[in-house]
Amino acid sequence: MVPELGHFSLILAFCLCVILGTLPLIGASTGNRLWIGLARPLTAGVFVFLTISLLILGYSFVTDDFSVRFVAQHSNSLLPLQYKITAVWGGHEGSFLFWTWMLGGWMLAVSIFSKAMPDDFVARVLGVMGIIGAGYTLFMIATSNPFDRVLPLSPMDGADLNSALQDFGFIIHPPSLYMGYVGFSVVFAFAIAALLSGRLDSAWARWSRPWANTAWAILTIGIALGSWWAYYELGWGGWWAWDPVENPPMINWLLGTALIHSLAVTEKRGVFKSWTVLLAIMAFASSLLGTFITRSGLLTSVHAFASDPTRGVYILGFLGFVVGGSLLLFALRAPLMKSEFGFAAISREVFLLINNILLVVASAAILLGTLYPMVYQAMSGGELISVGPPFFNLIFVPLMAILVVFLAMGSISRWKKTSAQYLIQQLGIVAAASIGLGVILPLVLTTEFSIGATIATSLGLWIVLGIVQDIRVKIANKESTLAGLKSLAVSYIGMQIAHLGFATILLGASLTSIYSIEKSVLLQAGEQMDLGDYHFEFNGTVPVTGPNYIADRATFRVFEDGEFMREMYPEKRLYTQSGSPSTEMAIDAGFWRDLFITLGEPRESGAWSMTIYVKPFVRWVWLGAILMAMGAVVAVLDKRYRRLKVRTLTKANAQSGAKQGDEYQPVST
Repeated sequence: MVPELGHFSLILAFCLCVILGTLPLIGASTGNRLWIGLARPLTAGVFVFLTISLLILGYSFVTDDFSVRFVAQHSNSLLPLQYKITAVWGGHEGSFLFWTWMLGGWMLAVSIFSKAMPDDFVARVLGVMGIIGAGYTLFMIATSNPFDRVLPLSPMDGADLNSALQDFGFIIHPPSLYMGYVGFSVVFAFAIAALLSGRLDSAWARWSRPWANTAWAILTIGIALGSWWAYYELGWGGWWAWDPVENPPMINWLLGTALIHSLAVTEKRGVFKSWTVLLAIMAFASSLLGTFITRSGLLTSVHAFASDPTRGVYILGFLGFVVGGSLLLFALRAPLMKSEFGFAAISREVFLLINNILLVVASAAILLGTLYPMVYQAMSGGELISVGPPFFNLIFVPLMAILVVFLAMGSISRWKKTSAQYLIQQLGIVAAASIGLGVILPLVLTTEFSIGATIATSLGLWIVLGIVQDIRVKIANKESTLAGLKSLAVSYIGMQIAHLGFATILLGASLTSIYSIEKSVLLQAGEQMDLGDYHFEFNGTVPVTGPNYIADRATFRVFEDGEFMREMYPEKRLYTQSGSPSTEMAIDAGFWRDLFITLGEPRESGAWSMTIYVKPFVRWVWLGAILMAMGAVVAVLDKRYRRLKVRTLTKANAQSGAKQGDEYQPVST
């Protein structure tokens, strides 16, 4: 009876979403205050019923109710409690319920933190999100009900959760990724509300920026956690594989990055209106595309969920409805999106536009490489091809290198117009120092020259030294350095932290790819091997028993420069219920390098196959992601986004060029 209550709550949530997606929108269009006022209560109701539904599904897992088909397929009685809870998002039906609940949470947050906005605008935003919620809940009710029963003969025990998902990383990675994904629905709803209301001025850009930054920060952490999980759980020693299911979040992140920068220009200068709206539509569409790819049954991956093409047809239809309807509305409202203000060929606007274009081209290239094998398979009658890392790296890496060059130039340039002489004066010494240190530092640290390391180090230092130079210029006329730093706007500080994080990722990803070394060997107990500056001594394996698995645990003694450093314990596990094997890596993590050991299969001779890696700078990849997310959150804390006072953006102050920290909030004129 309890699972039926969860299903009933899901149906009630759908009904409320339908009402939310109609009455408040009609009320905002006709000026009906009563219907406008329904938006916030309906939003709270949607969230409450989705929460009830999710809690009941979680209860079914915790109590081992194997009469629920989804529970029987993704859990068993021996599964540890924490994995029974997280198994809720371990398969298609439960993960989509969790996804929809996240949407309800974002909707509730908008209803709570939008008291300073006009009620009719908020009604439109929540109404658009209600339409999205109705589409999601209908999808579950019609094709993916997580509360389907296995009756009358329910299994005595469940099949088990995928062994690769029985890990701490799986507890935190999907929630953060989903929350970031779904967060862009808020910015999409703001853009559609602006199109519907005709309020395509700078005000909606300011209202949208905190939501866009927050969603982008959470998505950044979600992608980083997925990279970290793949690194230590899948056993291949890598942190990014250009997997077809990994790529959609990257596409979403690239478009989101372009969006948050375009929103800044629209808010500050009142330009790029149509481009910003289009990016909001594209960013949300990319999240729907990721949903389609993982749930359409078109591919098999450890990240993919569904194998029923019917579900893919529904998602594809919903994608077409949302994107097609949005683009039609965009076309109809295009005359309202003309910018009144201009800018010179050398200006911050131009540099940000170039970076936007590079980000969109990069996302389009990844999309092409991801979808092409699927399209080819469909057109060739089932013939399989693959598009691997060489294709993506060949296109993505040069585009990002060009973007880095313009990034520092955009940060230090001025709004409306910047002279070439000013840029040369500010960045000439930065360029010289970046190139010089880019040659010297890798050479000193490794005693060998690498053109790849030189280019990567130069580009990373170009960003870092550009940040230092920009801050130095901004505080040059202050009484003291401390006073100057205190005078910097919070949003500006957040921007520079995020840029520093990007430089850190660039250095970490490039240098670990260039300098990592590995060796695959067969060793018997007592045998030894050397790799780089490290000596590894294999002391054999012992059997161990876990809560729902048995394993062979190896012991390695590790020495550096002849001195004992530590012991490491990789494992080879077998999960008893499902019979599926799993490899647990041993990792000695450090700021400058990781030691990584993965245990393979035993041989008849008693030897074990294994691979040992030394991976310099790999931690910088995730450190950079943390800094980027931190920068976005710091920017959101700027007091400008909490002001209730509204002032008009005039043509005069826009033509003069907005400065970081300007204290106006544009409104429709």
